[in-house]
Amino acid sequence: MVPLWQIFLTFAKIGSFTIGGGYAMIPLIRQEIVKKGWLSDDEIPDIIALAQSAPGILAVNMSIFAGYKMRGFKGSVAATLGSVIPSFIIILLIAMLFTGYQDNPVVVRIFKGIRPVVVSLILVPMINMARKGNKTWWAWVISAISLFLVAFMKFSPIYILMVLIVTAICFTLIKERRSSDD
Repeated sequence: MVPLWQIFLTFAKIGSFTIGGGYAMIPLIRQEIVKKGWLSDDEIPDIIALAQSAPGILAVNMSIFAGYKMRGFKGSVAATLGSVIPSFIIILLIAMLFTGYQDNPVVVRIFKGIRPVVVSLILVPMINMARKGNKTWWAWVISAISLFLVAFMKFSPIYILMVLIVTAICFTLIKERRSSDD
């Protein structure tokens, strides 16, 4: 059984060094939790899917579900506090110290330099999830079409999900009807 203080410290470390929010936390969470043997690599996509489907902040939801898988309710509290407290303190310090420097050219360049790193931290786990989740050619087609519709056509992902759910239900009913006729 994983000690609560280790869960807290691990998520505090993740929360301290993650720039860019929940998606940027995915590779760090995977690395820390899987490396320590607390969860398997196959459980991480399930945690991500649950975290995305629940209302709220992705990083907090991931901490809640990962902590819960490790130690139940107490684990979820330890993981959540660990991931939130460092960010809260850092944002508080930034708000107190940098309010007069937000237009400083050096500070602006630093934050512009961080952006590509944040993009790569988000992109790498998404590519890894696509590789593991898309087992057939049509899953890749659905992923590509969905990406195109959301990124370039500004479609709402909600509408895409609704269409895919209705389509999946229809295909399942047709397939069941054909198998029962045979």
